[in-house]
Order: sequence, then C-alpha cells, then structure tokens
Amino acid sequence: MLEPAAESGLGARAFLRIGGLTVARQQLALALALQCERIVCIAPALTNPIVELQHLAERAGAHFHVIPGARPLVGLVTATDELIVLADGLFASTAEACDLLSDGQSVLVQPIEQGLAAGFERIDLNHAGAGAMRLPGRLAERLGDLPADCDAVSTLQRIALQAGVRQRAIPAAGQDGLFWTLVRSDAEAHAIEPLWIRQRTRDADPLGPSRALALLGVRGFGPAMLHAGTGGNVMLIAALASLLLALGAGWFGFVAAGLGLCALGWLLREMASLLVRIERDEAATHKRIDALGLYAWTIDGALIVLLAWATLGGGGSKFLASLFPPFMLIALLRVLSALPTGRWSGWLSDRGLAALALMGATLGGVASQAAHIGASLAAIAAIVLVRAKNRLTRP
Repeated sequence: MLEPAAESGLGARAFLRIGGLTVARQQLALALALQCERIVCIAPALTNPIVELQHLAERAGAHFHVIPGARPLVGLVTATDELIVLADGLFASTAEACDLLSDGQSVLVQPIEQGLAAGFERIDLNHAGAGAMRLPGRLAERLGDLPADCDAVSTLQRIALQAGVRQRAIPAAGQDGLFWTLVRSDAEAHAIEPLWIRQRTRDADPLGPSRALALLGVRGFGPAMLHAGTGGNVMLIAALASLLLALGAGWFGFVAAGLGLCALGWLLREMASLLVRIERDEAATHKRIDALGLYAWTIDGALIVLLAWATLGGGGSKFLASLFPPFMLIALLRVLSALPTGRWSGWLSDRGLAALALMGATLGGVASQAAHIGASLAAIAAIVLVRAKNRLTRP
C-alpha cells in the first residue's frame, strides 16, 4: 500500500473504490478466502483505513501486521510457511483468483501485450506478471540481503522465477468469469466499475420480467447505490417494508394496492439479490444473513392472504376456507418452477409478475376465478411436464 493514486489528494491506490469496495478490502477478502493466517501490509504508517482492515482480519481469526518495507517480512515468514503476494492496486474477482492461487505454488503471468497495456511488469519476451504469486516462505529470507527500499512484489517475483517456481498463465480477461486488473487512478476505477457490475450480475438462468427490470436498475444506478452504502441489505429492508405496507393495505380493504406493493417488494428483493452478488467478494470479511430465500416464502404467504381477502374481504371460518384456492395456486407455481421448464422458469418464479396479474384480476372483480383457473392450469402443466420427463428418462 505504497503507491499513490495518479490523482493528487486521493491517497494510496489501495483505497480506490470499485463498486463501493476498496482495492485493499478486496485483497483482504481474497487473502482470507485462501485461509491466510497472517496478513502483512506494506505501508508507510498505520492509518484509519488500515486499522479498519486490521479489525476485519482479526475478527476472521488472522494476525495482522503493518511493515514499512520488504526487509521486515523476513522476520514474519518462516521457511515452512507459504506466502501469497498481491501487487499494489491489484483488483481481482475472489472466487476466480482463489482457484488460480489454490493450485500449488506458482507465479501468475499473462501475455505480454495484455499485461503491459494493463500496467503490469514485464517478465520476459512473451510474458508479463499478473501481480499475484504463491511462494515457499523460504524465499523471503533473500530479502534480508537487498536494499531496504526494494520493491517487495517485484523482488519476490524475480527471486521466485530464479528459484524455478512455475509460471501459471491466467485466462484472458473476461474468460471463465475472471476479472483481473491493476487500478492506478480514480479515473480507471470509475471506467472499469460498470464492467465489474455487469460481470458480477451475469445470470445464466432465464430472466423473468422482474429480474430483467432489476438488472437494468442495478446496472444503471448500482455504482451510485454502492458508493452511498445502500447495498443489498438496505434494499432488502426496503422490500420488507413494502411487504408490510402491502399487508396493511389489504387489512384495510385496499387489496389491489396491497398486491401492487407486493410486486414492488419483489422487484426490490431482486435488486437486493443482485447487489449482494456484487458484494459477494467481500463475504470473506462480512458475515451476511441470507434473508432472500426467506423473503420469497414470506411474499408467497402474503399473496395467499391478500388473494383470500380479495375473495371474501372478511374473517372467520369462511376466510379460512378461502385460503385454499390461492394456497394451491402458489404451491403449484412453486412446483412448476422447480420442474425443467426451460426459458419459462424465470417467468414462473416471478412473484412480481404474479402479483400484478392478481392485482388486475382483483380490480376486475374476478380474483376468486383467477385463483381457481390459475391453480388448475398450473396443475395440468405440472402433470404434462412430469409425464414428458418420465418418457425421456424411461429406458
């Protein structure tokens, strides 16, 4: 954490932000994901941002040290240790970087054209470094014979290559979900932020209308929300508030409005799930309560109750009996979405779409008929799909 950002006044490049996450925080998450027991930061002084990193590392059970240069590393690394080395400003996706660094000791490299253009150091005629290594701890001893102001990463890379540590090429940028870049300025951080968010929100599953709309919202406003601190948890709280307002509106007889609020709550829930996915690389330093699945079950319950209110608008035994048709509708939609329905799976699991359809039926005065017809169609579709699957798997 020695290199300053290109713009004066912004401090070290390690604390530039991408998607609300600093480079240093991302590197700490990677180190903890690799189960490092000791975190060593090379920095000129113990500043407040580094103290925050120290608290995160220690809560995760790792020891934390700040040293001013490469030489003190000799006393912190034993010959039996393994050393993970991350270059100043390296910002890489945690899961993919873990895969590359978990496969034995190596110096990660990349094609020379790609590496030099991104600001990495040249290794030889055909390769540039990738800013990350996994080395035997005994190599750190050689730092004691070098000048105190030597660059730790560059020096260790040269020592490792001379010692015969194998080179391992990283995939091309964007391949296999890899995000791997060197962030040197605030302008670079802002330039790659949309790419980072698009990559972290890729979805291989078929999209329903609510997820597609949430995807547009997060990709458009995600950077601003993440920098403001309104991440997935805040969005999920907003979704829960919408759900409570929906039940309140239904209780006072405004069932259609309640169903509309359910649709809004589901949209907010989908945005929360995408924001959590963007923040997922920080999961090694943050223990999150995953309430997304619980919310999906809760909104199913709310739709059942609201549709029953739309049917009768009252309580007592008749209200309890009126719960059965909407219960069967929602239950069969869950069954149907779990079956192999191809591109329709996103639509069948979209509770925002279901809430809007039920709101339209409620406004048209045919809520009860919609529940019965919808449940019947879902049951028929489930039977057809199961029979078709059985025919395909029958020997």
